[in-house]
Amino acid sequence: MAGLDGLDEWVVTAAVELGLEPADVPVGLVLDLAKDVAHNVVRPGAPVTAFLLGLAVGRGADPTDAAARLAELARQWPTPS
Repeated sequence: MAGLDGLDEWVVTAAVELGLEPADVPVGLVLDLAKDVAHNVVRPGAPVTAFLLGLAVGRGADPTDAAARLAELARQWPTPS
């Protein structure tokens, strides 16, 4: 993982706390999805969408596929008039 001002250390620490392998955390994927949602939908939707992605993956969804579907949905989201 490439560092983003302490992000690597946080991800490793949080992953270990939750019994996860830090190497299994797709940081870039989650950050890209959060960016798409924050910029195209609404900023508070970014962490909520990351949580939704986590729920879907926890229930067996492929993280790359689920993130791609959500990112595409966010990019197609209608802009407010």
